[in-house]
Amino acid sequence: MTRLLPRSLIGQLVLLILFALVVAQAVSIWLFADERGHAVRAVVGLETADRVATVTRLIEQARPDSREAILQAANSPSARFSIDARPMLKASGDNADGIVQRVGALLDDGRKRDIRAVLVTAGPRGPRGFGAGRRFGPGGGMGMHRRMMGFGPGPIEMQFSVSLVDGGWLNMTTRVRRPGLQRPPGFFLTTALSVAGVVAALWFGLSRITGPLRRLAVAADRLGRGEELPPLPTSGPREVRALSEAFGDMQARLTRLISNRTRMLAALGHDLRSPITALRLRAEMVDDAETHDRMVTILDEMQEMVEATLGYARGIASDEATETADLTALVTDLAGEVSEVGPAVTVEPAPPLSVRLRRTAMRRALRNILENAQRYGGGATVRLDRADGNARLVVADGGPGISPDALEHVFDPFVRLEASRSRETGGAGLGLSIARDILRAHGGDITLANRAEGGLAATIVLPLDQA
Repeated sequence: MTRLLPRSLIGQLVLLILFALVVAQAVSIWLFADERGHAVRAVVGLETADRVATVTRLIEQARPDSREAILQAANSPSARFSIDARPMLKASGDNADGIVQRVGALLDDGRKRDIRAVLVTAGPRGPRGFGAGRRFGPGGGMGMHRRMMGFGPGPIEMQFSVSLVDGGWLNMTTRVRRPGLQRPPGFFLTTALSVAGVVAALWFGLSRITGPLRRLAVAADRLGRGEELPPLPTSGPREVRALSEAFGDMQARLTRLISNRTRMLAALGHDLRSPITALRLRAEMVDDAETHDRMVTILDEMQEMVEATLGYARGIASDEATETADLTALVTDLAGEVSEVGPAVTVEPAPPLSVRLRRTAMRRALRNILENAQRYGGGATVRLDRADGNARLVVADGGPGISPDALEHVFDPFVRLEASRSRETGGAGLGLSIARDILRAHGGDITLANRAEGGLAATIVLPLDQA
């Protein structure tokens, strides 16, 4: 069911309001038809009561030999009068009290009469209740009546039994077809114009809400990728403008916070260079060779950590402009560069994948991942494809893998699983941290998993450029 609904907010709201409008119109038509039915029954009841009272007076005032002629004159395709020894009805219906009183008032001549009446709503193919299957005299009157009443809304049937003063009963059955709903000229045209007007008004009004919300969603996505954003235009209703202003303030605060932290980290790493250089000079003046070598080794490690910290600060900085690039071509080029200085990193054939990225930062992140696979896995195979609107890149190596408990821990800064602490084999422990920070700044992420056939698989996802 949900797949049939429009995916946009404006489409769902328009569809919901149109549905409510159609339901309201249907209820209005039903109420109108019901009220009209009540009015028709009331009019039919009054007219039939007058007719029954008139025929009763004529029968009672006429000579016995002329009664048959009066009955023949009173009969019609939709009404049947007869004089019988017994009444057609055993009692009056609950909904016929007003009609019985009407006939009694018209026949108020001081004589006591028993008047019975029943109002029956017949179905499209015949009455539901008294008189079903009754034949209307010679000449096929019932057949004509059925042809008149056998279609459309069910007719209304009334039955009367009135006692005559000289004995016997006047029985009468009449059926009147309820008129159908009258469709005014140009009904469908006016309805279509009304619906079109409502849809146009809704579309215009809702666009003032959904338009700014759509721009806000795009801005939030771009902000999550670290792109520079121009100030959002404040348009639409007051609440939407307040939301845009709050988003702009949040963007400014986040940008300022990240910029301050990056500058502080870079300044800290830069300022540490001077005391390290001074200590290195003093270490050269130490006469004891063993102490000299240990001091130089420690200073070298500190220098490497400072350089790595500065690199980390440059990696999370977002000064570079964002551009649209082919991720497949970028990875293929990087794999070729890495393979020139170590084990081969091969890229499986893949279609072009356009993503929004900061080229230098993305090259650094991908290079760190490819070099890790090359260093610890003896080479790697790279596979690129599309998955759920994202570009997916899987770097699989043939190394020993890592402990399941360390799959997430290795992304922490300065974490090294290599136990030798050698700068040549272990690095400073910031490569994966920088890579993840850069990927997340682009709206993507990276996860690690041990392969069943051995080795480690790094899965990278980046949002495709929807434009």
